[in-house]
Amino acid sequence: MPIINNSKTDPNKILPITYPWAREYYRAGVNNNWVPEEVSMQKDVEQWKSDSVLSKTERRLILWNLGFFSTAESLTANNIVLAVYNHVTNPEARQYLLRQGFEEAIHTDTFIYCCDTLGLDPDEIYNMYLTIPSIKEKDDFVVELTKSVFDPTFTTEGSENVQKFLCDLIGYYVIMEGIFFYAGFAMMLALKRQNKMVGIGEQFEYIMRDESLHLAFGCDLIKTIRKENPEVWTQTFCDHVVDLVKKAVELEQRYARDACPEGLLGINADRFSDYVEYVADRRLERLDLPKVYNRENPFPWMSQATDLAKEKNFFETRVTEYQSAAALTWD
Repeated sequence: MPIINNSKTDPNKILPITYPWAREYYRAGVNNNWVPEEVSMQKDVEQWKSDSVLSKTERRLILWNLGFFSTAESLTANNIVLAVYNHVTNPEARQYLLRQGFEEAIHTDTFIYCCDTLGLDPDEIYNMYLTIPSIKEKDDFVVELTKSVFDPTFTTEGSENVQKFLCDLIGYYVIMEGIFFYAGFAMMLALKRQNKMVGIGEQFEYIMRDESLHLAFGCDLIKTIRKENPEVWTQTFCDHVVDLVKKAVELEQRYARDACPEGLLGINADRFSDYVEYVADRRLERLDLPKVYNRENPFPWMSQATDLAKEKNFFETRVTEYQSAAALTWD
């Protein structure tokens, strides 16, 4: 039974399992379960209220990242529920999509928790996708890329439509979750390394752990569709995917320079831009496409903090690496 183009309304018959990898992602997601209220925000509140701990640049950076992620997570959730689940008809893959939808809800709730705890203006935070050009450009890019898939008459029948669906998956899994999130994560974890806003930093670490699974699942989903529909993976289409990634890198670099124009301790906007290029090459490799930038990782501590390598070597990891948030410890 192929992973797309089957009945969309039959009972979700998990057994017999056709794609064991999809089931493994579901189980790993369950083992990673957490909620934002498990993370203490007391120190964050004290630092946010203090006039001496956070610089103006750091406060701006925090607000911008909360603004971007608060809407980006909801866009991703909408795509799962309204588009991807509708067209991925395999039961065990759908089971993971349900789990991912729950995790996106947890992530969205995390930003509500952060805003409420710090006493931030929700209108300011949740309207940044309209008021901050470099945030709006990123959101608009992904939404435009996937617009056709949201058409209620869209189907995945035929090579052209399969390619459109693959663009949707690449747009959200590879570009939104795999590239657009990463400069923001690096910024927030750089603050945490300085013992600033450690509660938010810890929640970003939990979110990043979830996202590494989302990204890996999405890439395996793309590869499975490609394997079952080899005629769609043309050189022209591959070139188009590379162009999309290059455009995404430009948008994320623009955001990085806008969000952190003066840099943080020992880290400047150029290094964030280098990191985005390094990450983009990782994403291209994951899709069996050639690297573009050949950039070294300027933030090796990010691999430790977010377990970035797990996305590429998921099945080589030990079961003990996946555990409940209450038992999780970070290096």
